Amino acid sequence: MAEEEYGSFVDWNQMGDLAKSSGPTKVDCKDLKEFKQMARQGYWAKNHKLRAQVYEQLIKTIPCRTVTPDAEVYRDIMGNAGTKKPSSNIPLPEFVDGNALPLYCLKAEAVTSAHQIINCVAGQFPDISHCPSLPAITSMLLHFSKDEAQCFELVSRILACNEPGKRLLDQTFLAFESSCMTFGDLAIKYCPAGHKLIVATAQDALEVYTDWQRWVLFDLPFSHMVRVLDVYLVEGYKVLFRMAIALLKFYRKHKAGAQGGEGSQPQDSGKVRADIQAFIKGIASTVTPEKLLEKAFSIRMLSRKEITLLQLTNEKSLQQKGITVKQKRRNVQLALNPDTFSSEIVSAKEMRDIWSWIPERFALLNRFYQHCEGYEPTLLLIRTSDGDVCGAFLSTDWQERKRGGNKLSFFGTGECFVFRMKPEMEHFEWVVIRHPELASSSNAQSQEEPASSEGQNSENNGLQQPEKPAGDLSPFLSARHFNLTSKNTSMFMAGNFDSIIVGGGDGNALYIDSELNHGRAGRCATFDNPPLCAESFQVALLETWGFQDAMAS
Repeated sequence: MAEEEYGSFVDWNQMGDLAKSSGPTKVDCKDLKEFKQMARQGYWAKNHKLRAQVYEQLIKTIPCRTVTPDAEVYRDIMGNAGTKKPSSNIPLPEFVDGNALPLYCLKAEAVTSAHQIINCVAGQFPDISHCPSLPAITSMLLHFSKDEAQCFELVSRILACNEPGKRLLDQTFLAFESSCMTFGDLAIKYCPAGHKLIVATAQDALEVYTDWQRWVLFDLPFSHMVRVLDVYLVEGYKVLFRMAIALLKFYRKHKAGAQGGEGSQPQDSGKVRADIQAFIKGIASTVTPEKLLEKAFSIRMLSRKEITLLQLTNEKSLQQKGITVKQKRRNVQLALNPDTFSSEIVSAKEMRDIWSWIPERFALLNRFYQHCEGYEPTLLLIRTSDGDVCGAFLSTDWQERKRGGNKLSFFGTGECFVFRMKPEMEHFEWVVIRHPELASSSNAQSQEEPASSEGQNSENNGLQQPEKPAGDLSPFLSARHFNLTSKNTSMFMAGNFDSIIVGGGDGNALYIDSELNHGRAGRCATFDNPPLCAESFQVALLETWGFQDAMAS
């Protein structure tokens, strides 16, 4: 029986008809086109052992890196199976994004084996940063492996594929996120009715589409998923897109008779995602594996070239926005009441659609400024993805930035300072306070420096400031009230549609991009500070605190 050699991890009581091997016992074929036809027709679909042998043959033909871990590497690392300590609670690496291992008719103890394989893979592939589909692929291949070591080698070869223009699994957040955008593009073109349904019922269509790989690799019943795997290993990544579009078509058909249908009020995207997941998990009652494949491969004109071009375009777009790693932050939703919304051109639903097309930076950065305006001073707090905490005390209302128009102009006063809390606690004042010899108080200067004086209130331009000793300077004064050796020592704060900056002169103390996602920290002349955290960092959390005079109100 097949389980004697290739099914030691399988719970055969759950396999149903698939537990009974029948049909051909040998594949005498080396031509890829013929293999493609056989895979689609299910030539080896009824013979577990033959399927296992075909999988091994297909995966071993994948062009890989020169040094790709094999079964012997796994055995060397993990030792003999008989001497391994029980490890049923081994957590999966962070790069699987919290996805649990789909059981797919595996024995309970096989879950431990799969966890060990994935963790060993993580150690051998340190460049993987985001691979949420790995648990599903590992679970499926474990079905058709003689032992853990063989499964490890099969998974490793899939990950190490280096054939130009070909990918089998997303291994970075950039690749995964661009694939979600690509699926959205393909859905609009090849399943317009399904896309229209998603847009009509979910507040955020892109959030729904982030599940597209999960639909295929996690939610499908084993009988369907294994047929997908047959063609996936022959034809590659594009098969996943075809299957996901086919599933969206079936879901659209399933919902077509629902009362209210597309005219219903958009609901929380999580509910739509759960509804799709439930439909796909129960798809076996209405759609056979053969029918699913037939639907997927009946999509005309969808080519690998189109998918690749879309993927590259979307990756470039994300890179330009600085979105290359996953950020744990909330999406900015459009606060719109359909009962009070009024437009003679578009409906509330259409306005939501337009909002979803607007680049995120206009939503996030404008929201930051809107929350800050009217508060003076403000406190900026940042926690990075590495756990560092730093920030800045900013003396002037952010509304002052508008005085510079579209030009990035510095403003603020010498009361500003920057600081770090973790790993060490330290704050850095205006360099002139610590080194008063750099300036002396004087009459208001007739010459103004654009980088520091633009954006300042001009009401006091005619006032004479009394001369003070060098050691008795008033930091609340604007930089123009001092004879400074360099304007670089008076760049306190700046902001426009593209970034937020604190500190200037030979670098910035803090720079936050338009997505409030990526930042840089460095030395700057204004505060004479060392880098407050890693010189290039990802923003895990950003807070801004405003202060108002309670006595004045």
